[in-house]
Amino acid sequence: MRISASKHAQRGATLIVGLIMLVLLTLVVTSAFMLSTGNLRAVGNMQFRDEAIAAANLAIEEVVSTDFTAAPKSAKIDVDIDQDKKVDYIVNVQVPKCVQASPAPPDPSTLSGVASNVTTSSDFNTVWDIEARVSDTRTGAAVTIWQGVRKRMTEPQYEASVCV
Repeated sequence: MRISASKHAQRGATLIVGLIMLVLLTLVVTSAFMLSTGNLRAVGNMQFRDEAIAAANLAIEEVVSTDFTAAPKSAKIDVDIDQDKKVDYIVNVQVPKCVQASPAPPDPSTLSGVASNVTTSSDFNTVWDIEARVSDTRTGAAVTIWQGVRKRMTEPQYEASVCV
Protein backbone atom coordinates (compact mmCIF):
# COMPACT_ATOMS: atom_id res chain seq x y z
CA MET A 1 0.00 0.00 0.00
CA ARG A 2 2.78 2.36 0.61
CA ILE A 3 3.92 2.11 -3.02
CA SER A 4 0.61 3.20 -4.47
CA ALA A 5 0.27 6.06 -1.97
CA SER A 6 3.64 7.57 -2.88
CA LYS A 7 2.88 7.29 -6.62
CA HIS A 8 -0.34 9.15 -6.06
CA ALA A 9 1.40 11.94 -4.08
CA GLN A 10 4.09 12.68 -6.74
CA ARG A 11 1.94 13.23 -9.82
CA GLY A 12 1.85 17.10 -9.69
CA ALA A 13 5.43 17.69 -8.48
CA THR A 14 7.00 16.54 -11.77
CA LEU A 15 4.86 18.93 -13.77
CA ILE A 16 5.79 21.91 -11.55
CA VAL A 17 9.53 21.10 -11.69
CA GLY A 18 9.32 20.75 -15.49
CA LEU A 19 7.60 24.15 -15.84
CA ILE A 20 10.21 25.84 -13.61
CA MET A 21 13.03 24.37 -15.74
CA LEU A 22 11.29 25.56 -18.92
CA VAL A 23 11.00 29.12 -17.53
CA LEU A 24 14.68 29.12 -16.51
CA LEU A 25 15.74 27.88 -19.95
CA THR A 26 13.63 30.61 -21.60
CA LEU A 27 15.30 33.28 -19.43
CA VAL A 28 18.80 32.01 -20.33
CA VAL A 29 18.02 32.04 -24.07
CA THR A 30 16.48 35.52 -23.87
CA SER A 31 19.48 36.97 -22.02
CA ALA A 32 21.90 35.37 -24.51
CA PHE A 33 19.94 36.93 -27.38
CA MET A 34 20.03 40.37 -25.74
CA LEU A 35 23.79 40.13 -25.10
CA SER A 36 24.50 39.12 -28.69
CA THR A 37 22.40 42.03 -30.00
CA GLY A 38 24.35 44.48 -27.83
CA ASN A 39 27.66 43.04 -29.01
CA LEU A 40 26.53 43.32 -32.63
CA ARG A 41 25.76 47.02 -32.13
CA ALA A 42 29.16 47.61 -30.51
CA VAL A 43 30.98 45.93 -33.41
CA GLY A 44 28.93 47.95 -35.91
CA ASN A 45 29.88 51.19 -34.13
CA MET A 46 33.55 50.21 -34.11
CA GLN A 47 33.39 49.50 -37.85
CA PHE A 48 31.77 52.90 -38.49
CA ARG A 49 34.43 54.61 -36.37
CA ASP A 50 37.31 52.95 -38.21
CA GLU A 51 35.83 53.65 -41.65
CA ALA A 52 35.00 57.25 -40.69
CA ILE A 53 38.58 57.85 -39.50
CA ALA A 54 39.87 56.46 -42.81
CA ALA A 55 37.44 58.68 -44.75
CA ALA A 56 38.48 61.77 -42.76
CA ASN A 57 42.16 61.02 -43.38
CA LEU A 58 41.50 60.62 -47.12
CA ALA A 59 39.71 63.98 -47.19
CA ILE A 60 42.56 65.68 -45.30
CA GLU A 61 45.07 64.19 -47.76
CA GLU A 62 42.99 65.55 -50.64
CA VAL A 63 42.98 69.05 -49.10
CA VAL A 64 46.71 68.95 -48.35
CA SER A 65 47.49 67.89 -51.93
CA THR A 66 46.02 71.19 -53.18
CA ASP A 67 47.39 74.70 -52.59
CA PHE A 68 45.20 75.18 -49.52
CA THR A 69 47.32 78.03 -48.13
CA ALA A 70 46.48 80.47 -50.93
CA ALA A 71 42.78 80.76 -50.11
CA PRO A 72 41.79 78.45 -47.23
CA LYS A 73 38.14 77.43 -47.31
CA SER A 74 35.92 74.72 -45.95
CA ALA A 75 34.93 71.81 -48.17
CA LYS A 76 32.54 68.88 -48.34
CA ILE A 77 34.33 65.86 -49.77
CA ASP A 78 32.56 62.68 -50.86
CA VAL A 79 34.48 59.51 -49.98
CA ASP A 80 33.92 56.04 -51.44
CA ILE A 81 35.67 53.71 -48.98
CA ASP A 82 34.81 50.38 -50.61
CA GLN A 83 35.36 51.53 -54.24
CA ASP A 84 31.84 50.57 -55.38
CA LYS A 85 31.19 53.94 -57.11
CA LYS A 86 28.79 54.93 -54.30
CA VAL A 87 29.45 57.70 -51.78
CA ASP A 88 29.90 56.08 -48.37
CA TYR A 89 30.79 59.14 -46.27
CA ILE A 90 30.54 62.90 -46.65
CA VAL A 91 33.45 64.57 -44.87
CA ASN A 92 33.18 68.20 -43.78
CA VAL A 93 36.65 69.74 -43.79
CA GLN A 94 36.77 73.01 -41.87
CA VAL A 95 38.78 76.05 -42.96
CA PRO A 96 42.48 75.26 -42.44
CA LYS A 97 43.94 77.52 -39.74
CA CYS A 98 47.49 78.82 -39.68
CA VAL A 99 48.71 78.12 -36.16
CA GLN A 100 52.34 79.19 -36.39
CA ALA A 101 54.74 80.85 -38.83
CA SER A 102 58.46 81.40 -38.46
CA PRO A 103 61.39 82.20 -40.74
CA ALA A 104 62.84 79.00 -42.17
CA PRO A 105 66.51 78.12 -42.15
CA PRO A 106 68.08 78.08 -45.60
CA ASP A 107 67.68 74.95 -47.70
CA PRO A 108 71.15 73.34 -47.94
CA SER A 109 70.42 72.01 -51.43
CA THR A 110 70.15 75.56 -52.81
CA LEU A 111 73.40 76.75 -51.25
CA SER A 112 76.75 76.10 -52.87
CA GLY A 113 80.35 77.13 -52.47
CA VAL A 114 81.18 80.32 -50.58
CA ALA A 115 77.56 81.22 -49.95
CA SER A 116 76.98 78.01 -47.95
CA ASN A 117 77.53 79.79 -44.63
CA VAL A 118 74.68 82.26 -45.29
CA THR A 119 72.09 81.96 -42.52
CA THR A 120 69.31 84.17 -43.87
CA SER A 121 66.38 82.88 -45.87
CA SER A 122 63.24 84.42 -47.32
CA ASP A 123 61.25 81.20 -46.79
CA PHE A 124 58.84 80.55 -43.91
CA ASN A 125 57.88 77.41 -42.01
CA THR A 126 54.14 77.46 -41.38
CA VAL A 127 52.07 75.04 -39.32
CA TRP A 128 48.41 74.51 -40.22
CA ASP A 129 45.60 72.80 -38.33
CA ILE A 130 43.08 70.94 -40.51
CA GLU A 131 39.87 69.55 -38.99
CA ALA A 132 37.64 66.94 -40.65
CA ARG A 133 34.24 65.79 -39.37
CA VAL A 134 32.28 62.72 -40.40
CA SER A 135 28.81 61.91 -39.06
CA ASP A 136 26.31 59.12 -39.62
CA THR A 137 22.81 60.44 -40.19
CA ARG A 138 21.18 57.12 -39.19
CA THR A 139 22.81 56.59 -35.80
CA GLY A 140 24.04 60.09 -34.96
CA ALA A 141 27.58 58.80 -34.41
CA ALA A 142 30.33 61.27 -35.35
CA VAL A 143 34.11 61.33 -35.68
CA THR A 144 36.35 64.43 -35.70
CA ILE A 145 39.98 64.27 -36.80
CA TRP A 146 42.57 67.05 -36.43
CA GLN A 147 45.73 66.93 -38.50
CA GLY A 148 48.72 69.24 -38.20
CA VAL A 149 50.53 70.06 -41.43
CA ARG A 150 53.85 71.84 -41.86
CA LYS A 151 54.25 73.76 -45.11
CA ARG A 152 57.35 75.60 -46.25
CA MET A 153 56.37 78.76 -48.12
CA THR A 154 58.32 81.31 -50.10
CA GLU A 155 58.03 84.95 -49.10
CA PRO A 156 55.45 85.80 -51.83
CA GLN A 157 53.34 82.75 -50.87
CA TYR A 158 53.61 83.73 -47.21
CA GLU A 159 52.60 87.33 -47.95
CA ALA A 160 49.55 86.12 -49.90
CA SER A 161 48.46 83.66 -47.19
CA VAL A 162 46.32 84.24 -44.11
CA CYS A 163 49.31 83.49 -41.88
CA VAL A 164 50.60 87.06 -41.98
